[in-house]
Amino acid sequence: MESQEGLARDPKPTKERTVCCIGDLHGYVNKLQNLWSNLESLIDPPDFQSALIIFLGDYCDRGPNTRQVIDFLISLPSRYPKQTHVFLCGNHDLAFAAFVGVLPAPAAGTEFSDTWREYAASEEREGWYKGEGYEGMHLQARRWAGKIAVRFNSIKGTEYMGSIYDAAPTFESYGVPHGSADLVKAVPAEHKKFLADLERVCIETEEGIKHCKLLAVHAGLEKNGVEQQLKFLKARDTRVPKVEALSGRKSVWDIPQDLRKTPTIVVSGHHGKLHFEGLRLIIDQGGGLLNNPVAALVLPSKKIVRDTDDLAK
Repeated sequence: MESQEGLARDPKPTKERTVCCIGDLHGYVNKLQNLWSNLESLIDPPDFQSALIIFLGDYCDRGPNTRQVIDFLISLPSRYPKQTHVFLCGNHDLAFAAFVGVLPAPAAGTEFSDTWREYAASEEREGWYKGEGYEGMHLQARRWAGKIAVRFNSIKGTEYMGSIYDAAPTFESYGVPHGSADLVKAVPAEHKKFLADLERVCIETEEGIKHCKLLAVHAGLEKNGVEQQLKFLKARDTRVPKVEALSGRKSVWDIPQDLRKTPTIVVSGHHGKLHFEGLRLIIDQGGGLLNNPVAALVLPSKKIVRDTDDLAK
């Protein structure tokens, strides 16, 4: 029979699982490799080997190494079998997937071409793709592979790289010229599967600081109707021309009202900056720009790690 003292003893607390949220990579494999090395150096080996790693999306475009970035990501489950890897879909990745034909078909009675109508006035300015197979493409595929007429991006102060998505480097990383239908054949089957399997949203309970729920999504969530937004994202509905949770800006900046009742960390990339406001965390210091670092957030410590940090052992 156990003693009363033994019965009253509190159970030994379990250690928090390490969670790493990695910001937009945008085709920079050297930055990814350096960031990964820094995470491995900073985090205790047992914790790193069992960590939950959430990539926040936008693996392609702008940087020169999209193909190598995807190769690196595909290799992680076999190299780190005890980790859990979640690859969220960004707006750039959705457009890439749409162009190579791996998005789910829209609901019966609709066509991908139905997604063009709302934004048709922008077709000429954005130079939508009109090459082989365009008739059956989602709007974002046509915008992604197109050739934008006005080359200067006044918002960022940079030149567009081929299209409004800066997709030319992605084409070139697969050895084909920007806007070529040959990309469909050049992208390996395992890369197409990676793009097809990207998650729209990931929820982990009881992770992070203060035993909050953690919700990760590429751009964020709109102010109201969280359950419907999550249901829509999980359904991978391709009838919508622009998904705010993947592409939105001001509309998805704040924590939705529905999530303020229960402490919930909302983490995203997409916005081209590092921004913490309460439990709303934005991890995209790189923004796809050559001279900006790629950042990761480590929970529960809230430590920010960058590819440029000197953490080598």
